[in-house]
Amino acid sequence: MSKIDPELKKRLLKETQTPFKGLRRILWIAFSGSAFLGLLIMLSKIASGSDLQQNNLLIQLGACILFPTLLFFDRNKD
Repeated sequence: MSKIDPELKKRLLKETQTPFKGLRRILWIAFSGSAFLGLLIMLSKIASGSDLQQNNLLIQLGACILFPTLLFFDRNKD
């Protein structure tokens, strides 16, 4: 029989099914914050009357949608 604590065994099996989950969640949070900060800066530039390329704004909006969505799908299903 195995001499490993059942609680430790359960946690190790969960980690093998979803490796680096904590690191991924930290990255999704950091990327989301960066995207929203970038969008805020772009919106302030637009409000000040500065010209901005539409492609850059669309990329920033896409990042603001993508990274929180990835964070949502990476949550615990329990």
